[in-house]
Amino acid sequence: MMISNDELRALAGHREQGPHVSLFMPTARAGAEIQQGPIRFKNLIGEVESQLKEQEMRKPEIEALLNPAQERLQNDDFWQHQSDGLAFFLAREFAQSFCLAERFEGLAVVEHRFHLKPLFPLISGDGAFYVLALSQNQVRLFQGSRYHVSEVILGDEVPRSLADALGHDLTEEHLQFHTGGGDVSSPIYHAQGAGKDDVKPELRKFLSLLDEGLKKYLGHTGAPLVLAGVDYLLPIYRAVSGYPEVLEEGITGNPETRGAEALHEQAWQLVAPRFNARRSEARERFYAMASQEKSSNRLTEVLLAAVDGRIETLFLANGVRQWGTVDAEKRVVDLHDGAHPNNEDLLDLAAVQTYLNGGTVYVVNPEEVPGGALSAAVLRY
Repeated sequence: MMISNDELRALAGHREQGPHVSLFMPTARAGAEIQQGPIRFKNLIGEVESQLKEQEMRKPEIEALLNPAQERLQNDDFWQHQSDGLAFFLAREFAQSFCLAERFEGLAVVEHRFHLKPLFPLISGDGAFYVLALSQNQVRLFQGSRYHVSEVILGDEVPRSLADALGHDLTEEHLQFHTGGGDVSSPIYHAQGAGKDDVKPELRKFLSLLDEGLKKYLGHTGAPLVLAGVDYLLPIYRAVSGYPEVLEEGITGNPETRGAEALHEQAWQLVAPRFNARRSEARERFYAMASQEKSSNRLTEVLLAAVDGRIETLFLANGVRQWGTVDAEKRVVDLHDGAHPNNEDLLDLAAVQTYLNGGTVYVVNPEEVPGGALSAAVLRY
């Protein structure tokens, strides 16, 4: 599953009164590590309980708030259908979970809003991508990040083959079945006595129906889509697809013989230069705009610019938190050594405000933040 812009905006805009709980943890798709999921989740719930008690929340209120998490804890089917990471959000009368292709560090945060910074590498176009493994006989969709990949479970709205899409339009008297390239697992349908060019109308219809069905899964994340398939299928899909981020380069050959890891490795080679170029351009722009006073890595200035909606591009150090408060009207930023009920993680605040105001957020290793600070921003004005 890939979180969409709409889903992230909904989480960022959730402002009901009361504590907002954000949980992040690594999970597993298969193997013995699956058993660790409920244990890790239980430990995170325990951390949240401790934080809520410190805030003097009554026991019945704590139990009511955490009840959806306790239900997931006891749900074996939930833990059998995970990806690489779990993000779980709780508030009064609100619970939402995301199984994502990102291996999160374990984290439990209780604030007056949801903590969203760990999600930005998946949404900023800086490492999240899809792979569509496409043949006439099989369709698979994968979601990936730099180090992880998982298959997306597709619903009935997505045709899985040419025959599945066209059904009765593929009749025995008009079609003959044979295998291509010596691979008996990869059937190809041809018009009677015809070559590949003669099946383009059928293929175009199949791929159009496929593209329509995939809209629900691709959404509007802006993540690149890498196509994997035999060379004559890929340009037809590009021609019919309405998804704006289909890469011109693809993985050619029969994808039915390739597993998720092999496809991930080849796809990353195609998308990595794109991601690296974006970050490099943004970093160069930071230094270029310094002479015009349109960039800053001073945390106080960055935070005020974020709440003002003045940030074009924001770099934040991954795995780092800075507690404090921001008073936008008085133009005052107070930095604190630790968390308490009246403050928040200011780096997360900067990320959310930048995102909500149309800016781009890069959560990177600390040494990759321009100037070596916790944050760095290119300003609109």
